Amino acid sequence: MKKFLPLVILASSLTSHAEDWPQWFGPQRDGVWHESGILEKFPEGGPRVLWRTPIRRGYAGPAIAGERVYLMDREVDRSAEAKRESARTGTQPGKERLLCLNASDGTVIWEKSYPCAYTMSYPAGPRVTPLVNGERVYSSGAEGLLVCRSTTDGTELWKHDFKERFQAKTQTWGFAASPLIHGDLLICLAAGKGSIAVAFHKETGKEVWRALSAGQPGYCPPRIVKHGGRELLIIWHPESVNALDPATGKLFWTIPWKIRFGLTIPMPQMIDKDHLFLSSFYNGSLLLRLKKNNGTPAIVYRTNKASERQTTHLHGIMNTMVLRDGHLFGACSYGQFRCMEALTGKRVWESLEPIALDGPTRWGTVFVTPHEDRYFLFTEKGDLVIARLSVKGYEEIDRAHVIEPNGADLRQRHIVWSHPAYARKCVFIRNDSEVICLSLAKKN
Repeated sequence: MKKFLPLVILASSLTSHAEDWPQWFGPQRDGVWHESGILEKFPEGGPRVLWRTPIRRGYAGPAIAGERVYLMDREVDRSAEAKRESARTGTQPGKERLLCLNASDGTVIWEKSYPCAYTMSYPAGPRVTPLVNGERVYSSGAEGLLVCRSTTDGTELWKHDFKERFQAKTQTWGFAASPLIHGDLLICLAAGKGSIAVAFHKETGKEVWRALSAGQPGYCPPRIVKHGGRELLIIWHPESVNALDPATGKLFWTIPWKIRFGLTIPMPQMIDKDHLFLSSFYNGSLLLRLKKNNGTPAIVYRTNKASERQTTHLHGIMNTMVLRDGHLFGACSYGQFRCMEALTGKRVWESLEPIALDGPTRWGTVFVTPHEDRYFLFTEKGDLVIARLSVKGYEEIDRAHVIEPNGADLRQRHIVWSHPAYARKCVFIRNDSEVICLSLAKKN
């Protein structure tokens, strides 16, 4: 027993330093990677590829929990019958799939698929990263099917079809908001009158509450923030920003804000203990100063007008900005990576270097992940970058091309629009044909 005990302590120590990425935006849902022992620069030839696994198309990023990787994709039905159905109805028949892979070698442990005809624009595949909580994994399909499964073998535990349950239609770019676990609740953006936000019991699937009405739910993930000693559930849909009681769905306050084309995507974030920031491609930025006792917030600034490349503040398309020393950093509407004073809206600098664009490019995107005193950037071109960001400017440390951008936007640019996952001292990245695991561990 005395000989065995040190091995147990060692194993426990190693395990404690390994961090999961069990949902979109990481374990704390703040987009920050906390693991230690990570390399400072890439080895010659780029980071080492530990494994590659073929998959099908989609935008949903991977989730990592323990020894497993969870991922959604979609296979198009190309049969003659499917083509006739598509011509008749305008839908695209196919199947959505949830995959469970071995995190060590990428082999498939189990997979579950179901028929799902697509009706939305950008029909490549599911948008929502699976969410793992204990022995359950939740998947949210692009046409509104929410499924809870056992992580052991993928057995279905319960499910809800949002279109059927809430008499809702699929919005332009599908159902895309990542669900949120809060205590015993799974909080989702659904759709329909009085059911934009819905909370289910995470174990049974029983509906606990529903709230808010709007023409469409938008694409922004629900967010819990703390203010004045209590928790606020922030629901941002294309007609307003709202604060609710996460336990009951009771509305505390609402700020009307009509968002063009319903493009509510980046997650709202607290700048300090009193200020909430939001950003949208067309409408630009909104900064709210929250008040005591859940009074209606004051608008500190809001973009007055934005057209094409003439923008003010920050106009993010799908990346959530990162905050450092009172400044926000992120890609603006045409791929210009910008630094802005968070409390004033004043721009400090901009650069096309992070995404490596030749010139401003509509929807140019990069996903930024803070790690210690630097940042990992994953670009829409398939590059992984290590950089430092400050008010002085953008400082690139290293860059490697790690995956092919084999998706396409409406302008037929080659892109990969999927947020990577950082766990096990690795980065997990997918495109429309494969998911790869790259080692980012520092050599001893």
